[in-house]
Amino acid sequence: MGQLDKDFVEKQLHLAEDGLPEEQYRAGLIYSTGDGVPLDLVTAHKWFNLAAMNGVIEARECRAEISQDMSTEEIAAAQKLAREWYLAH
Repeated sequence: MGQLDKDFVEKQLHLAEDGLPEEQYRAGLIYSTGDGVPLDLVTAHKWFNLAAMNGVIEARECRAEISQDMSTEEIAAAQKLAREWYLAH
């Protein structure tokens, strides 16, 4: 599969920032695969966490899966980012 179109990725991330749960889940997928953005499990975890808090069951599963490849410090950083995003919105 080819890289996602840059405009598509930017649109998806903008929708995630707007607080749409399914788009937050998709943002997590984008960052967890590095498709169109640099691979970033901390940011992926943040988006999966927010989507999971908003009822996206698949996000819970993805968050648990990538957590296996993350250090305790990385998970803590991701949780902090999710809290900061939640409090700002």
